Amino acid sequence: MASSLAVQSSPTQTASFFMSSSSLSRCSFAHISLSFNGPRTRISPRNTIKCVISEPLNFGNGKPTIPVLNDRTLPKFLESDRAGKTVSRNNIRLKLFSGTANPSLSQEIARYMGLELGKINIKRFADGEIYVQLQESVRGCDVFLLQPTCPPANENLMELLIMIDACRRASAKNITAVIPYFGYARADRKTQGRESIAAKLVANLITEAGANRILACDLHSGQSMGYFDIPVDHVYGQPVILDYLASKTIYSSDLVVVSPDVGGVARARAFAKKLSDAPLAIVDKRRHGHNVAEVMNLIGDVKGKVAVMVDDMIDTAGTIAKGAALLHEEGAREVYACCTHAVFSPPAIERLSSGLFQEVIITNTIPVAEKNHFPQLTVLSVASLLGETIWRVHDDCSVSSIFQ
Repeated sequence: MASSLAVQSSPTQTASFFMSSSSLSRCSFAHISLSFNGPRTRISPRNTIKCVISEPLNFGNGKPTIPVLNDRTLPKFLESDRAGKTVSRNNIRLKLFSGTANPSLSQEIARYMGLELGKINIKRFADGEIYVQLQESVRGCDVFLLQPTCPPANENLMELLIMIDACRRASAKNITAVIPYFGYARADRKTQGRESIAAKLVANLITEAGANRILACDLHSGQSMGYFDIPVDHVYGQPVILDYLASKTIYSSDLVVVSPDVGGVARARAFAKKLSDAPLAIVDKRRHGHNVAEVMNLIGDVKGKVAVMVDDMIDTAGTIAKGAALLHEEGAREVYACCTHAVFSPPAIERLSSGLFQEVIITNTIPVAEKNHFPQLTVLSVASLLGETIWRVHDDCSVSSIFQ
């Protein structure tokens, strides 16, 4: 039986997809097309949102290849007249500064935007204190500080706070903290008596340091945006992962999206809807302690199907590994793991590389150490997504329209 999916991106742009098991021996995931709406001076109106990895990822010596961002491999959904071109820094009041947490991602973002990273001196004193000095003027500028608060979380968070303070004291007009991974996001509520809500505390620290806006990627829970008393632009890594999955050749009837826990059902449902409204399965687990999970049972049918497990992050991989083992026991043919944030605390690598997963798909919001590379790992870049969002914030344009 034939099924179709049509996505209207503009009055003159329509992307339609048709899948038929009778006429095609293999069919791919439905491509996701997202449109840029609204007038822009820097974006060609013919462009639509669509992440594309133009070259296959190679796994030489067991090491995954992060797609290089250049004019040839730039995702088509974010190609624009400014992409890959150099913008004169004398003619623009936008400044990018990178912390030490993820400099490679910062470089990719700057390349997409056609800018150079600002000059900044960050060093540690012998006693561990952090020193930050901006080495160029930011007076009256729109400043974006690129710094995920990934492990070591406390070091990177303190560095971000001092960077914000330095910009504030240097008379920056606006300071936006670009936080691809927001540490402490899981401490967003009290589950027991006498617990702290660290996510709110960290939000207060960033606000009081002098930030005017937050740009975050895939927060652990939506309510975390409410902890900030300043505007928060929340972007999703989902389009990047979806478009990569679209390159896979799998029977559409074989696909099932799996939530590794009950708390991730909404995320998995949204993911499944983008994949031709694929069926949904849920792994029921009960946690006996922090970073310790026990799988109980499976809700849904996965027998003979390709299971795509979706989560916002992988920490110790206990939840997703036990879930994958249960899926295989229930007859799943292949299991893919997809997440935005690869925290990879020990023993995550051993669990993920044990053969349970056909592929582990992550993004580069957190840098992956060379020792954590394994053959099944695929790393996708969110640089163009974040770069376009920064342009839109700077130009006072809509951010949500990227994902419509």
